[in-house]
Amino acid sequence: MSRVNSILERYILPTALKIAGQKHILSVRDGIILNMPFMLIGSFFLIFAYLPIPSYAHFMGEIFGDAWRDKLLYPVKATYDIMAIISSFGIAYRLAEKYRGLDPLTTGAVSLVAFIMTIPQHTLFTPVQGAAEQMVKGVLPMNFIGSQGLFVAIVVAILSTEIYRFVHNRNMVITMPEGVPPAVAKSFLALIPGFCVLAVILALRLIVEATPFGDINTMIATIIGIPMHHIGGTLPGMIFSVILIGLLWTLGLHGDAIVLVFIQPVWLSNMSENLAAFQTNQPIPHIITQQFYDLWIAPGGTGALLGLVIFMLLRSRSAQMKQLGKIAAPGCLFNISEPMVFGIPLVMNPYFFLPFILTPVVLVIVTYTAMATGLVTPPVGIALPFTTPIFISGYLATGGHISGTVIQVVNLAISMVIYYPFFLAWDRQKFREEHQARQTSAAELAASEGHRA
Repeated sequence: MSRVNSILERYILPTALKIAGQKHILSVRDGIILNMPFMLIGSFFLIFAYLPIPSYAHFMGEIFGDAWRDKLLYPVKATYDIMAIISSFGIAYRLAEKYRGLDPLTTGAVSLVAFIMTIPQHTLFTPVQGAAEQMVKGVLPMNFIGSQGLFVAIVVAILSTEIYRFVHNRNMVITMPEGVPPAVAKSFLALIPGFCVLAVILALRLIVEATPFGDINTMIATIIGIPMHHIGGTLPGMIFSVILIGLLWTLGLHGDAIVLVFIQPVWLSNMSENLAAFQTNQPIPHIITQQFYDLWIAPGGTGALLGLVIFMLLRSRSAQMKQLGKIAAPGCLFNISEPMVFGIPLVMNPYFFLPFILTPVVLVIVTYTAMATGLVTPPVGIALPFTTPIFISGYLATGGHISGTVIQVVNLAISMVIYYPFFLAWDRQKFREEHQARQTSAAELAASEGHRA
């Protein structure tokens, strides 16, 4: 195990450290996170729109009319369906914060305008069922400003910010004289950099329109989105992701923050497609979504640490382990693993290196197989927060199916089986250290009393 740690420190750690501190990766992560409060708000209304209680639906229909569910879904559409717009602003804003001299608010606004300019402002519309489709102009297609446009938003946000910074840093700006209000001065500072950004995006749009792709959204989805979709939404891709996440955590790096930035857009897109299918009573198209990872693969947080915490509370002989279990239990109950990762610690710990990486891999295989074979209902796209406690989350995320809770019970049991021998070894080690410390302390105390006598 020491040889493995040596290899990790020599070859993987330097690269992982560079990735962890890379401005663009951090900005994409932080920009996408800007969506989460709104998605959670939308999920609140979504849960009440689809409570799996027949009498509830009947009651709501009698009180508010047949269209009660459509009206209750207004907040859902206002939060889920503008994901790319929020991200285009948030990513550029966070990236500008990391560069000196750029105004984040202006940079984010320029990115938002550039993103809107990439979207073809027309869509096909079917007036009534069975009628011919008609082209409607002067609209923004909802699929391009929602999760399907997320890849475009990421690319445009980074590109526009870098162009803006390139022009700004060469002092190609209009500087207003002293006495002009700061807000006005900043607006004029953005004129030339903003013009350059939009000119580049316009040129790219015109070039792409001359190709078979037709628009930037289709091109990005084809070149980047489809390969990423096949990787991030597959079982091998999921296994690779959880291995890499666990490996980075054992090196002391935030594996989720580093890895999920690449595949989270795929998971969020899958989640939206599942939600659309669920709302129209169609088969759920995807198994792997953000909820698949948060609610079934990481009970207790990254590494599925809830089972380990249970052992620490109930089976520890070591006072240190028992006390740490008491401290970490509330966090793990809400799937927050940092107190455990850095408390045991799991970082560079040969005792827990294997189970910390192996457990999520096994849970991915078991859960995916159960859902693919129809034994368990896949997540239906309800964006529950990752802090939703186990058992409750499985029931809600599957749209009210008890199978979602049952597989969580199975996963918890599997994690406990895998962690148990490693827990015993570590607990024995800590118990011996504490016993030796007590003996040493007693011997020193006895020697001190004898010396005074």
